[in-house]
Amino acid sequence: MQRFLLAKRAWLVLFAAVCAVYFYGLGAVPLLGPDEPRYAEVAREMLARGDLVTPTLGGHTWFEKPALVYWLMMAAYRVFGVSEFAARAGSALSGVLTILFVGWAAARAEFESGERMRGFAFACAAVMASSGGLLAFARAASFDVVLTATVAASLACFYVSEVERDEGRRRWLLAGFYACTGLSLLAKGLVGVIIPAGVVVVYFLLRRRWPGLGRLGVWWGSLLMLAVAATWYAPVVARHGRVFVDEFIVRQHFARYVSDKYHHAQPFYFYLPVMLLLALPWTLFLLNGLAATGETNARAEDAESKLSVLALAWLIVPVLFFSASGSKLPGYVLPALPGAALLAGVGVHGYLRGGGGVLTMRLTGALTLLLSAAGWVYAYQTFTPGAGVWTSGKFPTGCVLAVTLPAGACGLVALVGARRRALCFACVVGATLLTVLMIVGCALGVFARRETVGQLLSEAGREGYGNLPVVQLHAVERTAEFYAAGRLAYDERGEPLKLEGSKEVAEFTRRGGGQALVIVPVRDAQQLSAEPEIESSYVGDNGSVALFLVRTDVTGSSKP
Repeated sequence: MQRFLLAKRAWLVLFAAVCAVYFYGLGAVPLLGPDEPRYAEVAREMLARGDLVTPTLGGHTWFEKPALVYWLMMAAYRVFGVSEFAARAGSALSGVLTILFVGWAAARAEFESGERMRGFAFACAAVMASSGGLLAFARAASFDVVLTATVAASLACFYVSEVERDEGRRRWLLAGFYACTGLSLLAKGLVGVIIPAGVVVVYFLLRRRWPGLGRLGVWWGSLLMLAVAATWYAPVVARHGRVFVDEFIVRQHFARYVSDKYHHAQPFYFYLPVMLLLALPWTLFLLNGLAATGETNARAEDAESKLSVLALAWLIVPVLFFSASGSKLPGYVLPALPGAALLAGVGVHGYLRGGGGVLTMRLTGALTLLLSAAGWVYAYQTFTPGAGVWTSGKFPTGCVLAVTLPAGACGLVALVGARRRALCFACVVGATLLTVLMIVGCALGVFARRETVGQLLSEAGREGYGNLPVVQLHAVERTAEFYAAGRLAYDERGEPLKLEGSKEVAEFTRRGGGQALVIVPVRDAQQLSAEPEIESSYVGDNGSVALFLVRTDVTGSSKP
């Protein structure tokens, strides 16, 4: 009884820590990069129209991705208001759910295997929760982490159905597999069915057993999957027809996969080092887990062997599928991370149970120390006069120490005390989660400054220019699509309008009523002051781009 209470308390502590870390500070940093502001703005436009079907960006249809992520954002907007926190809340929730589904699958293997697997589920859940890849993507407005959660849900249901003895419950679990695969189709399109189906097929190939389509419920299950997916695909096809099919299916799926149309080319082996990075700090234990699969009897009927085979297929299929793609980004392979966490969990569990792994923990400690030292080197290179984030002239010793100290201290503990197994495991998990809190709390905002125009547009609003049209000169700053929503100029293709000269700025300003805000790279800002047809006033810059008030009605009021 005491052991049960201790285990329950450990799960509660882990769950509380995960929720705190995954949701902490989601709104403390502006929306970053090209994707976050676009996704957030699409959801805002859909909410403003009360439209659950047609994604639009700047008023133009935008069929790059399906609707599930937008629905999550819209729900969060209704609860929390339109904000950075609300835009990212669905991703954080997806991260937490991914951990729970991994823990559920591992818990069923632990339950079926008895005493020798005690603690396995907690180890796998903790590894998943503290994996760098999930921590990073769950804090961003991301389609990849939502897809990872739905794939984790579908494959967890499939695994539990494989070890379930009651036929009625097994069918319900298969129904969960197909329904969650339908959600995966809503999360990121056709890849949402390719990954779960591919993992299941490879799982049976590795086991050299095929139960038959009838026993897997393929016929009725496919109808259930399509019924779930049809909640969006049916109305959007009915409303937009060929336009949707050409853009969403042909261009965003097939053209993106077979070509480098979107300039994301990488070598075939790209995802091998990416997976090793996503699995940090458990990379070395992942290699241990992969080695252990060589000793697994793939045809065995016990729950532990089935989970090992499934985890291996879960890792292999997404990596191979996306490695063959002509377009590669690190986040694409995130759905493979739960499989990697289960395999790393095998290595961690063996270490905790005294079955070796001491050297692996020592090497993990050394790697953690190395990462901590790299953090100091990076900070010194970044916070130097002339660097983009240098603002105060003083090295932020306290912040850098707060970020690097947990990893450094944990690395020392693991390096010299690797035989204190429970302590070292808790240290690695805790230090990883604490490092994320420290990064968000004191460092991320400084680095984010160069990556957004949100603060510049807010400053313009405080000065009374919050209703002026916004245009861009010589570059496209994507964060303006959210922070200048409703005012940002778009071209006929639905892309933010990019002007190529100060004469064009003057013409745009005249057409817009005589005043406009112009976003321009800092290096090109002098072009505005040299243009005789306009009068420009500096609003601010983030070190990368500057914001100017431009007027052609120079005899009129200086403010709208």
